[in-house]
Amino acid sequence: MKKYNIWLLAFIILIAQQTFAQSSRLKAANRSFENMSYIEAIRNYEDYLGTAKSGTPEMKETLTKLAYSYRKVQDSRNAERVYAELINHYNKDLESEIYLYFAQALANNGKYKESQKMYSRYGQEQTTDMRGRRFTVAYMDNSHFYQDSATYKVDYLYSLNSRQSDFSPMYYKNGLVFVSAREEGGAIKRVFMQNQTPFLDLFMFADTAELRKDNIKVMKQASGAGGGSTFSTSDKLEAIATEEKEKPLSKIEQFSKTLNSKYHEGPVTFFKDYKKIVFTRNNYNKGRSRTSSDGVNKLKLYIAAENGKTWGSIKELPFNSDYYSCGHPSLSPDESKLYFVSDMPGGFGGTDIYVVDYRDGNWGSPVNLGREINTEGNEMYPYVDENGNMYFSSDGHEGLGGLDVFYVEMKEGIPLNDVKNLGTPINSEKDDFGLITNGTRSSGYFSSNRKRGYGDDNLYSFRHGCRKLNLLVYDAESKKPLEAVDVRMLKNGENKELFVTGTDGKVTVCLETGSDFEFKALKEGYESNGVSYGTFASSLKNQTSITIYLEKSQAPIIKGTIVSELNQRPIQGAVVTLKNGKDGSKEQIVTGEDGRYEFQPKKEGEYSVTASKDLYAVNTESLGKVKQSRKSPKTVEQNLGLVGQGDIFRLENIYYDYGQFFIRSDAAKELETKLIPILKKYPNMKIEVRSHTDSRSSDAFNLKLSTNRARAVLDYLAARGIDTKRVVAKGYGETELLNNCDDEVACKEDQHQANRRTEFKILDISTVGMN
Repeated sequence: MKKYNIWLLAFIILIAQQTFAQSSRLKAANRSFENMSYIEAIRNYEDYLGTAKSGTPEMKETLTKLAYSYRKVQDSRNAERVYAELINHYNKDLESEIYLYFAQALANNGKYKESQKMYSRYGQEQTTDMRGRRFTVAYMDNSHFYQDSATYKVDYLYSLNSRQSDFSPMYYKNGLVFVSAREEGGAIKRVFMQNQTPFLDLFMFADTAELRKDNIKVMKQASGAGGGSTFSTSDKLEAIATEEKEKPLSKIEQFSKTLNSKYHEGPVTFFKDYKKIVFTRNNYNKGRSRTSSDGVNKLKLYIAAENGKTWGSIKELPFNSDYYSCGHPSLSPDESKLYFVSDMPGGFGGTDIYVVDYRDGNWGSPVNLGREINTEGNEMYPYVDENGNMYFSSDGHEGLGGLDVFYVEMKEGIPLNDVKNLGTPINSEKDDFGLITNGTRSSGYFSSNRKRGYGDDNLYSFRHGCRKLNLLVYDAESKKPLEAVDVRMLKNGENKELFVTGTDGKVTVCLETGSDFEFKALKEGYESNGVSYGTFASSLKNQTSITIYLEKSQAPIIKGTIVSELNQRPIQGAVVTLKNGKDGSKEQIVTGEDGRYEFQPKKEGEYSVTASKDLYAVNTESLGKVKQSRKSPKTVEQNLGLVGQGDIFRLENIYYDYGQFFIRSDAAKELETKLIPILKKYPNMKIEVRSHTDSRSSDAFNLKLSTNRARAVLDYLAARGIDTKRVVAKGYGETELLNNCDDEVACKEDQHQANRRTEFKILDISTVGMN
């Protein structure tokens, strides 16, 4: 009996020890999970599950957190395994998001039919979240994701990728700046607890021309390696690439030691002159870091300026917050708008894309791009190309799995139509993001964590072909080719490229797939004719030809260019209206990049042409009577200039004698020929007269003098009948010098005179109409 009691006591102690060990492992796992140390949490949860009993409340919580941890470290195969077990055991007692996460994991693993079922289940549980319905429909037929695949060639960038994450490239001069977790120079690098990887920094590769050479070199090595070996080409490539990673990456260097900190530095965007940068970083500046109320060091956007060979003057953007993240910046082509990503309150999903105005060095208030772009999921990594159109990544729009890259045409920062999934091979079942490209999408770079990579995320390049279309223009009567015919391509009613036929009457155009186009042929002495064409095939091999026949006609042609009055550059997106004053009939066209428009009116009448665009004053010019000519066809050329709100015009000859503020005769002539005509053409326009001095004399004296000079212009305008309520006169003193002639620099008189100037700025065109 005594021996039995000893064995019983030993058994109880053993059970207690096991229970205590299980409890300790579970507590440790939960602690790691709460600290977002997901790698450590996975290790402890898996240990706990090895000995835990099924069917307990702790088991359900453990499986839920384990699956989520695998999801956060992007291990979709293990996430699928654990979510499957969770649903198998607790199907009737789960939160709806479990079905969403399981659907996403299945899609990440290329199991679209199984994923479709889970999305359908999620859609039944959450009827207000459109992802369930959208993905259920999308996965009924996946072919649309592959229709453009033959037009792309994607290459892994052996020269850039390391064993750690490399992603989010951005053009910088002749090279690329990108984000990497690589460990350079043998230095000790701090580790990010969430996935046990080093913190991210910015790196640079100076010349993209070298990338293709390096890839060709690796391919040649692979083709010549192993002789009659049974190893596949991909095996050889991996072996060579692995060997290359053992060597120092001498062509890659830290972008900036002053920008790289001990925390994360992320995606960047540059101003056109590459003198200023907007970049992503953890909430850390001037040696101090801050966290939100939940203990998380959020992401923020910073701006910095190049100072010689270093970057400095780092400033936090004003719309950041310690309580939400802002990152992934991208500037519009004219640098007036910054697009970025944030999880700030009031969004539609996890992270949304926002836009903020940037004018005269001042930032506006962020505006959400709305449901056309943002979903209940995550929208990230926006990039705006040279045409103002946007690429971004999303896991909320229908895609192949994870983050997919999408494209949307934009006008004045507003989406013109539905977003388009770029399909394979840009997109895969994994995360694909951070795409940058040129205006025609003929080449570019992007990031992905698809299988081919050796680390987490990797960098890729792509080249994009197109569907070639031959347009042949012939005389309808003689059937001979017509030379010098203008062939205008239109898409969505907006002018695109303008082509001109050669002696063979032919032009060849390059078209993106999956779109509808219209082509209009126009030549003096002929009646215009057009044709529509859609590109929905996936092969580049078939080259289509279309013939357009033109009938002879004496109908007049009206054409011209819409330009900015400020710099005479063509204006894209202007609505041009041709109006017949006799019967009120109208024709309209939207200008493309070249700012050109073309009309061929069929009726006689008194015509006028009007150009309009948001934030520009409407301009109308009369063309007089337009009719067909019996002798020879007539072409009317009418260019129109537009004045934009915020434009600052330099009055070239408004100079002043030193210390004086009266209007000189040369100044009066400039006012009469440049400013007064605009004010009379637009009687409701409001302007600011801005006067500047040179740096000589005191700041106070110069401010007073410039104010008097601005008032002198105002008085002159009043004497010429201009309502002074429309004009604000302001002196800026010596605060905005055009050169380096400040108090510390000795300059010649002509250099000082350049600073003594007057400008006028368009303040308000909201009440300006046609005149």
